[in-house]
Amino acid sequence: MNPGVVRAIGLISGGLDSILSALVLQSQGIEVAWINFETPFFSSDKARRAAGMTGIPLRVENITQVYVQMLKNPNCGYGTNMNPCMDCHALMLEIAGSIMKKEGFDFLFTGEVVGQRPMSQTKPSLRYVEKRSGFAGYVVRPLSAKLLSPTIPEERGLVDRERLLDISGRSRKRQIELAETFGISDYPAPGGGCLLTDPAFSRRVKDLFEHQEECLERDFELLKYGRHFRLHDDYKVIVGRTKEENRQILKLSYADKDILLHMTDIPGPATMVPCGAPEEILLEAASLCAAYSRAQDDQPVRVSVKSPGGPEILTVQGGNPKKYHPYLI
Repeated sequence: MNPGVVRAIGLISGGLDSILSALVLQSQGIEVAWINFETPFFSSDKARRAAGMTGIPLRVENITQVYVQMLKNPNCGYGTNMNPCMDCHALMLEIAGSIMKKEGFDFLFTGEVVGQRPMSQTKPSLRYVEKRSGFAGYVVRPLSAKLLSPTIPEERGLVDRERLLDISGRSRKRQIELAETFGISDYPAPGGGCLLTDPAFSRRVKDLFEHQEECLERDFELLKYGRHFRLHDDYKVIVGRTKEENRQILKLSYADKDILLHMTDIPGPATMVPCGAPEEILLEAASLCAAYSRAQDDQPVRVSVKSPGGPEILTVQGGNPKKYHPYLI
């Protein structure tokens, strides 16, 4: 740490706006660093690429446990799907703010742009997020700062407000021009980073919350793969759709808890019953496995079962997968 040097830590998604926000501050001689948060709903891949491209220090924190608690009951509710955008941003700023205080950074910054998103990036939304985080006044938004009230770092002369910007709205023309001045040409397209905005994934999250009191990180990771069938309030069956999904399902399985099934004599999907199930559910899971295999309708087939209680072979009949469509999540 250099005495007298202004230091700022910013949230980064890895998109162009968050990259530019850091470079605008860096151009003033401010020492910038990034923090990125990982959960099963969004990854650090883009942030890592941005850090590698710019040389700006990056730290990545997994916040799944605290994030899920917020996700179950966000103060501002959800967007179109299960995305709690405002409370998500507030939580991230709260955690980043704690790091700011602990490690001697002078302020926080983000790449948010006024009016870019109709719910989470209006002026009232930005004020809510800041206040909710507990660090009101210490969040600089370099790309839209001139459209917002001066922050404490600006008032104290840590940041030159005149060298900040007044970008607003959904057009990215000014950002692209600014990227050219900084020599940035390799950046991802906007949006698409959070699985909670996806309708199908959101239905699975909602189902998990409704049927499972304690949800582990693995449970959310499983939501990304296969077809999910709710055969009973307490039991779910996951059936792989591709070789890669089969591989991921097997990789995420717990040998001491889950039941895994696969076809013995013909090609078929990896099938999982998370955390086990009684015999009648196991038979349905075996029938599901057969229905999505190459078994002919009503053809007796053998299904191999691997469970904490030991291996066994079940004989079931192949059937039409449409039979199970009402149980799809």
